[in-house]
Amino acid sequence: MTSRNRRLLVLGAVSAVGALAPTLRAYAQTWPAQPIRIVVPFGAGGVADLTARVVAQRLSQSLGQPVIIDNRPGAGGVVASDVVAKAAPDGYTLLLMSNASAVSANLFKTLPFDVMRDLAPISTLATFELGLLARSDARFRNAAELLAYARANPGKLNIGSINVGSTQHLAAELLKIQAKVDLQVVPFNGSPAVLTALRGGQIDAAVEILAPVMAQVTSGALRVLAVTSEKRSPALPDVPTMIESSIPGYAVTSWNALAAPARTPAPVIARLNRDIGAALADAEVLKKLRALYVTPGASSPEKARELLASEVTRWGEVITRAGIAKQ
Repeated sequence: MTSRNRRLLVLGAVSAVGALAPTLRAYAQTWPAQPIRIVVPFGAGGVADLTARVVAQRLSQSLGQPVIIDNRPGAGGVVASDVVAKAAPDGYTLLLMSNASAVSANLFKTLPFDVMRDLAPISTLATFELGLLARSDARFRNAAELLAYARANPGKLNIGSINVGSTQHLAAELLKIQAKVDLQVVPFNGSPAVLTALRGGQIDAAVEILAPVMAQVTSGALRVLAVTSEKRSPALPDVPTMIESSIPGYAVTSWNALAAPARTPAPVIARLNRDIGAALADAEVLKKLRALYVTPGASSPEKARELLASEVTRWGEVITRAGIAKQ
């Protein structure tokens, strides 16, 4: 292609974008004109689902249209993500994105979509802290004692988590890698099974999101040996982090965000981003989310995309180093 042809091509593209701009602005002015659906890759009643419902309720007020939750659990979030990736890019179908979105990009041999190409992050919503748990009568009073036992007894310590490829499972595998200890990570089919095995003594410890276990922690049935976040949890100020437990650089936090199909008009993305930020600044929304033991936090679309990209890279490396077979 000659330089003149390249110049004409660029000028044509610029002219096309300029001609389209008034149409996009007009669309944004009339949007939304119908209910909006948030596809949630988890079952109803879990902390991620409840977070989405709290935000959706506030968004429905500011947008003037119902915001409906559509639960599509299964396959590590692939089912839900595929629905949104293939939906019309009109702002009426959104995805509750999470760590699973980043993990799936590396965990599966093939996917019917490309998470970085086919989805447009809008804003983060919240982060979820994880904890390293043991029974209240366990021999370990903290993470340092657990790791000391693991080093003195190679291969004998068992840490439970939910299914392979979950944030909890990969957090346990990362602990094994960074602490340089020989321990067994035992995956279970769901949190109830993990907690039953922990309380029954079939496993020595477990990695789980704090929200669903706080009732058992406050009742004294379980003990949190350490939290996995960079800073101590406001809900458990006396519990040290894994970093404080002599594992430098170890920090894992679950998160979620809202995303739209790629090619959704920029003015619609901007409107949603603005309204999500306002929702997460609302006192009643903050109160409800903090009661779920999550930390609310909005972001720009660019920051949400950066988070997704960094998590794709990070968990891809953990999956490779842990020798987890692709599904």
